[in-house]
Amino acid sequence: MKRNIVLLAVVGLLFSSCGIYNKYKRPEVVTDGLYGQDVEVGDTASIASLQWQELFTDPQLQALITEALENNTDLQSAQWRVKEAKATLSAARLAYLPSFMLTPQGGVSSFDKSKGTWTYTGVVSASWEVDIFGKLTNANRRSKALYLQSVEYEQAVLTSLIANVSNLYYTLLMLDAQYEISSETAEKWRESVRTMRAMKAAGMTTEAGVAQTEANSFAVESSVLDLKRSIRETENALSIILGNVPGSIARGKLEGQTFPEELTVGVPLQLLARRPDVKAAEFSLASAFYSTNSARSAFYPSITLSGTGGWTNSAGGMIVNPGKLLATAVGSLTQPLFNRGLNVAQLKIARAQQEEAKLAFQQSLLNAGSEVNNALTQVQTARNKTDLRNGQIKSLETAVRSTELLMQHGTSNYLEVLTAQQSLLSAQLQQTADRLDEIQGIINLYQALGGGRDK
Repeated sequence: MKRNIVLLAVVGLLFSSCGIYNKYKRPEVVTDGLYGQDVEVGDTASIASLQWQELFTDPQLQALITEALENNTDLQSAQWRVKEAKATLSAARLAYLPSFMLTPQGGVSSFDKSKGTWTYTGVVSASWEVDIFGKLTNANRRSKALYLQSVEYEQAVLTSLIANVSNLYYTLLMLDAQYEISSETAEKWRESVRTMRAMKAAGMTTEAGVAQTEANSFAVESSVLDLKRSIRETENALSIILGNVPGSIARGKLEGQTFPEELTVGVPLQLLARRPDVKAAEFSLASAFYSTNSARSAFYPSITLSGTGGWTNSAGGMIVNPGKLLATAVGSLTQPLFNRGLNVAQLKIARAQQEEAKLAFQQSLLNAGSEVNNALTQVQTARNKTDLRNGQIKSLETAVRSTELLMQHGTSNYLEVLTAQQSLLSAQLQQTADRLDEIQGIINLYQALGGGRDK
């Protein structure tokens, strides 16, 4: 008895040393400085811990995001993918249980016109694979890793959906602001054309001045139409994400939108727990790890216990009534002999795929760190330009008023007025674009840090 126990212990130690029972452990990853040397990392506080309703406070945007989470087809596809992976995991767990099969049979036979004789057999058969060498265990663990990967894929679609809806919404607000500025400017240009014509009639300017003013007026009118088209296209793009047919989108105004002034990023290590694409990459690595274990298990025999039990009246060449009990029990061991080369090749493939998954996991972290740095730079640059742009617009407004007065008194020409007005319009349009750039940077940072995990 003691000899058998020692033998089992030695065999168990041998199998564990081969790695077929080992559980996945995260490889060593370096996260220090992942956000870049110019990013200050303080405590673990991060805007990613905010729920999306706390970051996006515009009630109309909140309604749109809620509608997208309910109707978006990409998100629904991801949810079905999770259900599929969950069913696969359930099937892998059921493989531990024995399988049963009921095979009743019956028939009648007659020899030389004699009375027919009925025979019957009611058999229940069972088969159970004993998981000594980790084949089923590794298959189950791999299925669980794939299930968790699909869950993170759904989360990635969800966070991307929130970011896309927000980006399109604020793009609409920016386009509305530019449309309003351009419409007001177009009206001013129409007034300038009327003024120039009156000045020409009074001999205060030339036909060239009138023609140049009219050309600029037509150009602004054309830009208004372009903005109107862009607004419609953006509304249609947002409608598609919402799962709706093209239509108008209820919205607020760009002015008055508020966001946190301080954008805390936490520590890079949090990306391993928050970023769905990083987590999905790690679950893909875990899946590849268990695939390698399964490839190792293929070198060992499989043990199957099977048996049958039932009732029959057919006993060889005799027919007995009533029937008798039928029972059999069989144990089988299948050891691969001639496919070792194939198993070696499969193991090499699994190891290579595991290394590829490891590199993909490491690269996903690097990509995440770069995205955080890019988003922070985007926000900071847009904010730094705010004061400069305000000063530029103030100076240009003064220049427009001054050149218009000078031209009316004949001390300035129409080209100076046109230049000042054109520069003012460009600066005003760029100011709204800068504001959108800042907001999109905040959205990108929120997504890059793994925000929006709570539905």
